[in-house]
Amino acid sequence: MLNPSRAEINLFYNFLTSVEGCCKIGYQKIFMKGFSKNMPGYVLAFIIAIGISLVVTPAVILLAKATGATDKPNARKIHNKPIPRIGGVGIYFAFIAAVIITATVSGFEGEMIFEINGLIVSGSLMFLVGLIDDYKNLPAKVKLLGQIIAAAVLVLVFDVRIDFVTDPFGDYIYLEWFAVPATMFWLVGLTNTINLIDGLDGLAAGVSAIAAITIMLVALKQNFFLVAVLTAALAGAACGFLFYNSNPARIFMGDSGSLFLGFMLAGISVIGAAKSTATVTLIVPILALGLPILDTTFAIVRRWRGGQPIFKPDKGHLHHRLLGLGFTQRQAVFLMYVISAMLGLSAVAMTEVNSQIAFLILLIIVIAIFYGAKKLGILRLTN
Repeated sequence: MLNPSRAEINLFYNFLTSVEGCCKIGYQKIFMKGFSKNMPGYVLAFIIAIGISLVVTPAVILLAKATGATDKPNARKIHNKPIPRIGGVGIYFAFIAAVIITATVSGFEGEMIFEINGLIVSGSLMFLVGLIDDYKNLPAKVKLLGQIIAAAVLVLVFDVRIDFVTDPFGDYIYLEWFAVPATMFWLVGLTNTINLIDGLDGLAAGVSAIAAITIMLVALKQNFFLVAVLTAALAGAACGFLFYNSNPARIFMGDSGSLFLGFMLAGISVIGAAKSTATVTLIVPILALGLPILDTTFAIVRRWRGGQPIFKPDKGHLHHRLLGLGFTQRQAVFLMYVISAMLGLSAVAMTEVNSQIAFLILLIIVIAIFYGAKKLGILRLTN
């Protein structure tokens, strides 16, 4: 670990002081004059989040260098020099600040505040698990335990859970006692899909932003204002960070960022599902996050077939295959953005059709993706 000099510490402190001053001036000149009252809450949340993320991330880069939080190259990784890796700090603070300010300005109360508090408390636990891992490289089982604890807080303490789902014919299937483990599996599983796809510059942040915007569009259509605000804030935080994380990256989000983004997307989608009786409610986040979900599924199948531990890293992910085919980092990331956007548009379109057609579209998409994965050799084990 590096020992920062007094000059570096003073520079970092002065930077934070300047940021604090700018935030106070901006708040007084904008919010106190009522500008925010004429702006939709989700737009306000996005602007605040992207602004804070853009301003705070350079300070996070300095902090990472001063504390030795860098990602060093190895045989499995793409970069060839140490890169700061606690970018999740900027994403976390941008999201939290945007949500709190928007909730205050918009006059949120009652159940909305309770659900926001649940996401902030449990999300903060997940963020801390990732941040500790960025510094200490936690064993996989310890990290998984931390994720389960964070999920349990949201489900058991704040009662955010999926109590029922609907089948293709519109009938309700009540989960009853299975609601808690099913919701926790969703939260932990989706959290790790974003974590596992974080392998190229800008990939996880961009895919998360696209997924968040997709869920936001559907939430606006269904008049779920809280979900729209939360996803807008998450998209803004990711987009602001993406400015520094695009190839060539000046900072990585680390586990603090990928675990937090994945957990927030999972938690917000559960809140949305709990408020809707629509058949496609859970299909929307599944499609919006289809790329990381399927990439993770392929990784598990690939490692199981090869007799490898499912948590053992390999170079068989989609982005590794694309690089092996001759794509540059930017080309591979752009292609995966396009795939994510197409899945997102499909998710939005599915809200306009009946449940049978929606499930048929989903089946066709899954078959097409599995066929493409087989052609690319994603199911074959590669060390």
